[in-house]
Amino acid sequence: MIGSGYVGLVSGACFADFGHTVKCIDKDESKIAALLAGRIPIFEPGLDRLVESNVSAGRLSFSTDLAAGVAEADAVVIAVGTPSRRGDGHADLSYVYAASEEIAKALTGFTVIVDKSTVPVGTGDEVERIIRETNPDADFAVVSNPEFLREGAAIEDFKRPDRVVIGGDDPRALEVMRSIYRPLTLGRSPIIEMSRRGAELTKYAGNAFLATKITFINEIADLCEKVGADVQDVARGIGLDNRIGSKFLHAGPGYGGSCFPKDTLALLKTAQDYEAPQRIVEAVVAVNDNRKRAMGRKVIQAIGGDARGKTVAILGLTFKPNTDDMRDSPAIAIIQTLQDAGAAVRAHDPEGTDQARKVLENVTYCEGPYEAMEGADALVIVTEWDAFRALDLQRASKLLKSPVLLDLRNIYPREFAEGAGFTYYAIGR
Repeated sequence: MIGSGYVGLVSGACFADFGHTVKCIDKDESKIAALLAGRIPIFEPGLDRLVESNVSAGRLSFSTDLAAGVAEADAVVIAVGTPSRRGDGHADLSYVYAASEEIAKALTGFTVIVDKSTVPVGTGDEVERIIRETNPDADFAVVSNPEFLREGAAIEDFKRPDRVVIGGDDPRALEVMRSIYRPLTLGRSPIIEMSRRGAELTKYAGNAFLATKITFINEIADLCEKVGADVQDVARGIGLDNRIGSKFLHAGPGYGGSCFPKDTLALLKTAQDYEAPQRIVEAVVAVNDNRKRAMGRKVIQAIGGDARGKTVAILGLTFKPNTDDMRDSPAIAIIQTLQDAGAAVRAHDPEGTDQARKVLENVTYCEGPYEAMEGADALVIVTEWDAFRALDLQRASKLLKSPVLLDLRNIYPREFAEGAGFTYYAIGR
């Protein structure tokens, strides 16, 4: 595994748990040192135990020595980052291409190069060209094998996937990939083989569609508020249609994270390059970007329209529960909107505080939810951590200067919150 970040570490640990011998490689010496010492650099439920058990069994190891790892491998998995490139929004493929060049120099015998990083259509062609140009004598094949891991449920997703997508046409490479994933076929998880470009596009198309579902129900929620309907009723009413499905129909403050924001943007850039406009995805990106700051304005309106001198308690900073990932979290735009309007912010998150400090300034970070509430003019639930689903609302209403609750994840029934003395605001209800 080239890259020991979220995708590389989770995938490597799961492959090792299948019985394969896995070496996770990373240039970051501090990250490898931490892993060798048994410290997991990311928060993912169950990952620490999975890593520990496979290290103990001798199937999983960590190193900074790419050449040695590649030389003895049957398959080399590229799992480096592809962040949005500053300036134009294209996926930054510099890490992928740099890894390809290093891999090429270390190849011995037939090796399958597996691109698991999320990359635009045609990246596999360029990886193949780089390797061929760097090492003309190399015997290899490049396949695309995109990941479909949800943060907070990544191990379950890897071991019991809806599908495994493999893109390539080299018979030897496909046989290696079937062998790697054979443990999954016992559970009848479908392995779908297609062209390399088809696999690359499948990843982006899947994420764009899910982002569209989220954005669609968020706009329906806005309409529900205007007409006096409950978006949860509407979502259930349409979600029971199996052509639509109930997942990703939970109204909220907008999507964030490591995938949807950058992948929708990268898809739009690819579409522009190929002159095949994706108007629906363009609208999804624009609506979602606007929504996050709109949630901040919603809070300001709830505290009287003037935030200057007010204090707001924020519960939840990460883009979703069960992760410490702050990338493009709605909390960032909400807090910045409140600060721009003159409000002070007190915040608590079970896992995201360290990452939040890197992107948010002038926030008072609190050890617990009730500490964050003390003396605040409003309480805002931004992320639906389990710890926030059973708050003592009677206690909370007494801690606040003003008992105003903005439930941006629709966790609490209105009557329950109002029974505790709150003025209650939700999304689409």
